Amino acid sequence: MTPWIITTSIVLLITSLLMVTLVLMHKGKGGGLSDMFGGGISSSLGGSSVVERNLDRLTIGVGVVWFASIVVLGLLFKSKGA
Repeated sequence: MTPWIITTSIVLLITSLLMVTLVLMHKGKGGGLSDMFGGGISSSLGGSSVVERNLDRLTIGVGVVWFASIVVLGLLFKSKGA
């Protein structure tokens, strides 16, 4: 395995764990883990709170990195001939 494949695999593992955590923190219909951290307090006032908007942005950013690491890893394996 090349260092690029190992590095990309580590990035993929870290972003996968972050995605699971961030998705679980989002408030759904029945609440979520974000209620434990104060995310559900101001959401009843109408509209999203600052915490929810920032959580959305962070989730999208981690999702883009996660997707990019999958594409890069696929290209690395394809070029290696594995």
